[in-house]
Amino acid sequence: MNVLKPGRNCLRRAAAKRVAVIVDAANYYARLEQALLCSTRSILILGWDFDGRIKLCPHLANCMPLGPFLRSLVEERHDLEIRVLVWSGAVVHAPGDPMSLLLGASWQDHPRITLRLDGHHPLYASHHQKLVVIDDSIAFVGGIDLTVERWDRCSHAESDRFRSTPDGHVYRPVHDLQMVVEGDAAAAIGDVARERWRVATGRTLEATKMRSDLWPRDLKADFTDTAVGIARTIPGWGQTAFVGEIATLTEDILAAARHSIYIKAQYFTSSKVRQFLSRTLAATHGPEVVILVRKSSPGKLERVVMGANRDRVMRHIRRADRHNRLRFYYPVVAGKERACEVLVHSKLVIIDDRILRIGSSNLNNRSMGLDTECDLVIEAFDSQQRHAISELRDRLLAEHLAVSVDRISAAIAENGSLIRGIEQCNRNDRGLRPFAETDLDGPVEPIFGTHILDPKRPL
Repeated sequence: MNVLKPGRNCLRRAAAKRVAVIVDAANYYARLEQALLCSTRSILILGWDFDGRIKLCPHLANCMPLGPFLRSLVEERHDLEIRVLVWSGAVVHAPGDPMSLLLGASWQDHPRITLRLDGHHPLYASHHQKLVVIDDSIAFVGGIDLTVERWDRCSHAESDRFRSTPDGHVYRPVHDLQMVVEGDAAAAIGDVARERWRVATGRTLEATKMRSDLWPRDLKADFTDTAVGIARTIPGWGQTAFVGEIATLTEDILAAARHSIYIKAQYFTSSKVRQFLSRTLAATHGPEVVILVRKSSPGKLERVVMGANRDRVMRHIRRADRHNRLRFYYPVVAGKERACEVLVHSKLVIIDDRILRIGSSNLNNRSMGLDTECDLVIEAFDSQQRHAISELRDRLLAEHLAVSVDRISAAIAENGSLIRGIEQCNRNDRGLRPFAETDLDGPVEPIFGTHILDPKRPL
């Protein structure tokens, strides 16, 4: 029985010639640069934040900042238009350069470069989609904005001199994911981006008629000739109708799980997810649940609202786990003095070997009903697609556990268990650390302000 149902839990299912999951921003930025260099007509960027000072390949000597790089592209190609749409609240809440967003920068001073702030959202809501569409031929969708404090390599070394902001601030290791699609699916994501542009600016953009091959030359496809579902959250506000595809999709794919649920989430505070997983884990039979979240929260407000409420949700779910089918982890790498946490910024759900979802939405309340989000989902219908999903899961685990993909795959198969397979391989300085009970110090009840900062619907 199909889980993806257009009109219920996704906008549509669109055909993709090739699909790949790109792990961590160093790999994403490098592949994005390759695609941008081949652009001819249109580059459309939507983000929660944007900073033209960052470099897509900071470890290379000849890499120029993103803003001047985009400016060089339009100067070379007389038919190319570049449009950037950024959440208006980024000038206050995001880590990038607010003055360039408010007052502009020299690289923006070109008639075919347009940067706009998206202020069409309810109170305390944000435009949270993170996508780039190039010539309607290729699209990148996931959790990675083109801004500061996102670039990192898969090694996530405690110290990396290239992992710093343009101001010289050194930030901690960070893990994230982006999905890239080619073909009709990219054009469909272009439609989503153009509609958001219309809502935010009042201007209608035309689709790109000509298609070209922009696939990064060194990127291996994880899927070929497959259907990709596009799911959204759009808050109801003014003349804009509410779209809750992501909330419905979350419930539907979790309910479809038979053997395992593998989750990576920056935030984990959703009351609906808590209720569902509590029921699932209390049942005598059901899937194993492995959840990777960040242990520490960098910002004070984030610690107070998202961190404390995450602790509360995790305790609720743990109490329901009567049959030892639940694990909460956070990833670490070896440090000079002690283990160094890798901050989880990715938004991933893998159900068995059947469903893969990557996008911008967190497992918190606001991603389900308040913020503007976009996720991509693949539902496997044959053995080749199922193998690709399980192999991706094992590849992601292998990175965190510092083992080969073959080893973690064999351990899972040998034990007949995702949890026991992880535990068998989780014996290195770099690995997954379980949350101790003392790590969960949030209150019993939702803390004051939750209904404002993590609401289920617009205020």
